[in-house]
Amino acid sequence: MKKNNKIKNQLFALCLASLDTRLQAIQKQIVEIQESLTSETKSSAGDKHETGRAMLQLEREKAGVQLSEIQKQQDTLAKVNILKTSETICLGSVVYTSKSNYFIAISAGEIKINDEFFYAISPITPIGKLLLGKRRDDVFVFNKQTINIKAVI
Repeated sequence: MKKNNKIKNQLFALCLASLDTRLQAIQKQIVEIQESLTSETKSSAGDKHETGRAMLQLEREKAGVQLSEIQKQQDTLAKVNILKTSETICLGSVVYTSKSNYFIAISAGEIKINDEFFYAISPITPIGKLLLGKRRDDVFVFNKQTINIKAVI
């Protein structure tokens, strides 16, 4: 059991670090855009100036959407209880299948721990939706492949 908690702790910590890295990058981008907006001076080519400002505004809006998405993922990750174990796959479960291993939390991509690979996925992804509620030895089909659930932690 101790090994299982260690894997969950490591997966959780790496998801948290991934979010933190993305958050810092977006915040830096927002600051740079804001500085560009405030430092831009009116030139004799008025249309060019307005186009530049409009582009920066669009970039700021796009960064704001990305920031909002990261905050949603932080909220989801905050709901993960890594101490909880369940026979049924739910948020926070580590799932071993005949094809891949998954950590049901947030979409953070592939994570390697020791010699094992895990995909940190959101429960709202297509594979996440299929896994939720399943148990060990259940079988499901994804991308025309039959997949067997070997273990749920």
